Parts: sequence; C-alpha cells; structure tokens
Amino acid sequence: MTTTAPVHPVDEVPPVRQLAAFGLQHVLAMYAGAVAVPLIVGSAMKLSAADLAYLITADLLVCGIATLIQCIGFWRFGVRLPIMQGCTFAAVSPMVLIGTTGGGLPAIYGSVIVAGLAIMLLAPVFGKLLRFFPPLVTGTVILIIGLSLLPVAGNWAAGGVGAADFGEPKNLGLAAFVLLVVVGVQRFAPAFLSRIAVLIGIVVGLAVAVPFGFTDFGAVGDADWLGISTPFHFGAPTFEFSAIVSMLVVALVTMTETTGDLIAVGEMTDRKVEPHSLADGLRADGLSTVLGGVFNTFPYTAYAQNVGLVGMTRVRSRWVVAAAGGILVLLGLLPKLGAVVAAIPAPVLGGAGLVMFGTVAASGLRTLTQVDFKGNNNLTVVAVSVAIGMLPVGVPTVYEKFPDWFQTVMNSGISAGCLTAIVLNLLFNHLPSKAGSVAPEAAGLAGGGAEETVEKSREEVV
Repeated sequence: MTTTAPVHPVDEVPPVRQLAAFGLQHVLAMYAGAVAVPLIVGSAMKLSAADLAYLITADLLVCGIATLIQCIGFWRFGVRLPIMQGCTFAAVSPMVLIGTTGGGLPAIYGSVIVAGLAIMLLAPVFGKLLRFFPPLVTGTVILIIGLSLLPVAGNWAAGGVGAADFGEPKNLGLAAFVLLVVVGVQRFAPAFLSRIAVLIGIVVGLAVAVPFGFTDFGAVGDADWLGISTPFHFGAPTFEFSAIVSMLVVALVTMTETTGDLIAVGEMTDRKVEPHSLADGLRADGLSTVLGGVFNTFPYTAYAQNVGLVGMTRVRSRWVVAAAGGILVLLGLLPKLGAVVAAIPAPVLGGAGLVMFGTVAASGLRTLTQVDFKGNNNLTVVAVSVAIGMLPVGVPTVYEKFPDWFQTVMNSGISAGCLTAIVLNLLFNHLPSKAGSVAPEAAGLAGGGAEETVEKSREEVV
C-alpha cells in the first residue's frame, strides 16, 4: 500500500472560493501602494489624465505577471513562495529626476531595462550572501520592515497624504472602526472567516463609508472597459549614462529589500530560503523589471505589506498569492474594475494596514527571540540598526544635503537598516575578538549560531 508524501502548506491549493477571497484580500492590501508610484511619477512629469490612467493599468498588468512569475515560477525564475510584487518606491525620486530633466519616459524605461538585466546577472552573487543573514540580522531587518511601514498606514488612516481633510476625526474614526472589525473577526469568527479578517474589515468599512460620503465613484464611469498595454507605448527607450547609473543604485537597494522580504516569508511559512531559491527570487525581480521597462511601467520588488498579511492570516499557500496575481492582470486589462478598487477610501486601508504592518514588526521580534543576548554585543547590533533604519522614516529630509546616490540608498529605511545590521554583525560576531581570534567557520558564517560561538570563545579566553 503506497502512501503519498504530505504536501507542504506553501504548495497546498485551497478550494476555488477560498483562493478568490484570500487572493482579493492580498490585492486590496497592496493596491494603494501599487498605483502610488505611477501616480507620483506621472504627476511630477505633468502627464495628461489619459496617460496617467494608462500608466496605472500598465502597472497593474505587470504587477500581476510579476507576481505569477514569483509564486509559480519557471526554470530558475521565481522563489515559489507567497510573495506579491509591486513597483518599488526606492525608484521614485531617481525616475522623477530623469523624467523632468529632459529624458522623459523613454529615458526612464531605458534605465529600467538595464537595471532589470543587471539584477538578473547579480542574482547568483546575492544568493551567496545568504550566509550573512543569521537570525540576528533577519529578525532585525523584519522588525525594521514592519516599523517603516507603520507611518504609511498612519497616513492612510488620517485620510491620505495631501487630502484636504487629512487628520479629521471622522477619518481616524473610520480607520479605528475597521481595525476593530479586523480584530473582532480574528478573535470571534470561525477559522475560515478569521483568515479573511482584513478583507471583511475592508468590505464592512467600505459599506459604512459610502453613506457617510467618504467615497467617490465618479472615476468609475469615466474608465474604459478594456485597456491593453502595448510595448513602448511612449516611444522607443533611450539609454542615457547618468540615468542608468542612478537606476543601478536603485537595483542594489531593491535587491537588498527583496532579500529581507523573502527571508521574512520563508520564516513565516516554515520554508527556509536557501541561496539558490534567493537567487531565483531575485532573478524573477530582474525579469519583471525588464518587462516593466518594455510595457511602460517601473522596477519591481517584493511588497512588504503582503508579508504582514501572510503572517497575520497564517495562510501560507503560494497559490493564494498567484490568484491575487491573476486578479491584478484582470484589473490591468479592465480599467473599470481598477477604478472600483481605487475608490476605496484611504482610512479603510489605514485601519487594515495598522494590523498587517504591526504583524510584520511582531514577526521580527519573534525571530529575535532565537538570538542569545547574554555576554555579547547583539543588543547593540539591533539597537543601532533599528535606529539607522528609522532615521529616514522619522525625519524624511535628514539626507537631503547628500548626493543623490547616497539618498537613494539611505532614504529607504529598510536598505539602510539592513546594511547596518549586516556590517555590525560582521564587526561584532565574525571578526577576531579583542582578547583572541575566532575562525570565520567557528563564528557561524554559514548559519545563525554566531552569537553562541563567539560568547563561548570569549569565556574560554577568560
């Protein structure tokens, strides 16, 4: 009698109705962030309303394709974990600069294509760096990811940046109501409903928002039923040296951020990310970025807000996120559907975001519980890394007097904190100690046990 091997939760395929509900929940969690990048870049370049709408539908389409590549995968492309893909905010400032100083969209897309090719070439190199991410570093990075996202949820809860009624009590009240609904469903509802607590909170919040005048569905009537993004819609790409250099810096930042997100999802799903799978995930990022340059959109990376959703709902199936990718493709092909989703008020998203982003930070703390903080400098590593990571979040203009390349790297709290954690971990746990030397192998270069080994070595020296 033959027995079938158990299927890992990541590879399980839920029933169709659950796929649709869980997938829609992921789409709603990332939609606002996904459309923000084309809106910011297009508005800065003073594009027409029609061109802005085109950028948004193109972005949603490639978001969906990128997510499918990452979750399902083919050959050596895709990490095959529940990872949502979206436009990276790290590229916004460089792209605005490129687009408004004479290069226009063709120069942006030329630099994006080159950056995508560079990411694919560098993916194996980054894969080999996984040994420098023990629990001390990964826990710190995951914590920084969650903390850096909380201001985003706060801005949504207050009404959205630039809103005329920003900070009005009614906005915060609606966000608090959604937050209470999400928590209440998680605590008291049956298991299936508790897993779609965010979706229920958004739907209930939207139902309450409509009669109180929070919503405006005027754009739905103006949107087209069908819209297809064609390659190089805004003209053939141009390849300007300065634009390419700035976008290559962005590529390094997004690779660092994606590495942290992939490791976080690996921790949450109990499928540890290995060097080869990390390289596959980064390679998928590069391919998606090349597609972005061809199909009139921007560089792509893993979306941290959906990492929080995986941890909160405990739904670990990659096919759920693949279903979300399919929904995004539909939204990209059917602009009217996209306009309906876009009409969801920011406070509704803010209430749900507070739970999701807080979950990411809490997951980082859970990872840090595996670290030994006695008789070593690990607490210093965490403290300084979190401080450096939060600096641009709390003071967004802190680096405005520095060169553009420095701002690109350090204005992202995630990349700044991640680089700091890696360097400090090497400094305290991999270099020879003050009283004696510890071999790199003994220091735990290949895994997460560096802290215990260094502490033991120091005790022996004493």
